[in-house]
Amino acid sequence: MTTKFSYEKAISEVEKLVDDIENGRLDVDQISEAVVRIGDLLKKCKQKLTDTRALVDNINDEIKK
Repeated sequence: MTTKFSYEKAISEVEKLVDDIENGRLDVDQISEAVVRIGDLLKKCKQKLTDTRALVDNINDEIKK
């Protein structure tokens, strides 16, 4: 089962992981895994923003017609 992507949940997870890294709550192996996870989440967030921007642009184009 595929879960629906949530931008807010992804950003919240990124913030928690960064906080854990900054405050020394992770060992080196965990930091490595966290960095990979953060990268994946940020890519998904960027795509969500890009898709949303395209949707807004399409709506604006339709309104102008």
